[in-house]
Amino acid sequence: MMIADPHDPRLDDVRDLNKSDKSGEGLVIAEGHLVVSRLVASRFPVRCIVGFASKLEHYVDIYGDPGCPMYEVSRETLAEVAGFDMHRGLVAAADRSTPLEVAEVIQDAQTVVVLEGVGDHENIGSLFRNAAGMDVDAVLLGAGAADPLYRRSVRVSMGHALRLPFARFDGGFTTWQRSLALLADAGFHLVSLTPDEDAVHLADALEGHAKIALMVGAEGPGLTEHAMRATHVRAQIPMAPGTDSLNVATAAAIAFYERQRSFR
Repeated sequence: MMIADPHDPRLDDVRDLNKSDKSGEGLVIAEGHLVVSRLVASRFPVRCIVGFASKLEHYVDIYGDPGCPMYEVSRETLAEVAGFDMHRGLVAAADRSTPLEVAEVIQDAQTVVVLEGVGDHENIGSLFRNAAGMDVDAVLLGAGAADPLYRRSVRVSMGHALRLPFARFDGGFTTWQRSLALLADAGFHLVSLTPDEDAVHLADALEGHAKIALMVGAEGPGLTEHAMRATHVRAQIPMAPGTDSLNVATAAAIAFYERQRSFR
């Protein structure tokens, strides 16, 4: 259905994307063919897909009927509605679903990652993308972890934040760690990543364990002492002289790879 009027209320779900995040309205936003397709295939009910005629036709040719309203707009109309020139030419909005519980996402998991204080949305997106590519079964969010469904997180994750199960622990910075007992009780070996030279080598920390929970902290401060005390072992990634740390998503990716290697 063609919409020429940028003020048409049917376009409200994708309005002013450059000024505010739609998560505050209970929405999830996906941009581009691949991410939109992952939104449609996810547990989040899609409200509409908006795009250029060629992009909508291409989407249907590749993925079929999405089962939701599809609105055709010009590039100029979409730019006015979204607040910037959306060159990808395709955007979708969905409702949020009921949040998953920790017990639910770890039920059949063998490898999970736990995030504490990771507040940067691009890091969150990168972590989800890395986790999805390296056989991590779920992401668990401790205190201070940003929203994986924030528009930038979804975009950077290439839509994997919509596919990979995640759940949030209850509690603040000094209390959420108590819930890590749920993982220990479920048989997970809890490993906290730290640049501390006294920590064991990452490979040694992972060896021989069927179920692993890898925990990473924010850029700079890293994991709190409260969090590390709640794990079984503290592990380090050996670094070259003169360096002491990596970007959190990069460090996590190395840990995910080492887990893959040791688990096979």
